[in-house]
Amino acid sequence: MIFGWFGKRAQRRAPVDALFGRVAEASRQPGLYLAGGIPDSFEGRFESLTLHMFLVLRRLRELPPPAGDLSQELIDACFAYLELGFRNGGVSDIAVPKRMKKIGQMFYGRIQAYEPAFAGSDPEALTEALHRNASQQGASAVATYLREAQAGLAALDLEALLHREPLFPDFVSQEAVHDA
Repeated sequence: MIFGWFGKRAQRRAPVDALFGRVAEASRQPGLYLAGGIPDSFEGRFESLTLHMFLVLRRLRELPPPAGDLSQELIDACFAYLELGFRNGGVSDIAVPKRMKKIGQMFYGRIQAYEPAFAGSDPEALTEALHRNASQQGASAVATYLREAQAGLAALDLEALLHREPLFPDFVSQEAVHDA
């Protein structure tokens, strides 16, 4: 019986790991850092990853079961990735738990900041939240990208969310659109 449980969990984990891979890949789009103004640093990459995770977690919450159950598995995959980054970056075994606790607080704090900005009717609320947390120079371009990404995700059911490639649109800054 115990081996059956591990087999089912491994089967469920593979699509979640693949989903997280697509989320992480989207969060590393060069345009987000160049034209979007997100700093190309550990903190900036964390902010971008958190934004992309937020959108997927929000969509999972909107879908019928078992989508909600996958949310925690996706968060677990994200934090395993972040922990591995710390360890590969030379952070000591003693310091990793402290850093992970801080990262967890930051992650959930960002989620709490972005939710009302997406749920509300004020389009500037998201830009303001992004300006405070992720991008001081390109917050409005990043907000436009995130709204476009949110609209694309809203059209996906669970199966499409787990398997669509690419999951997010390409980041195109408003300046690039006006120059074309």
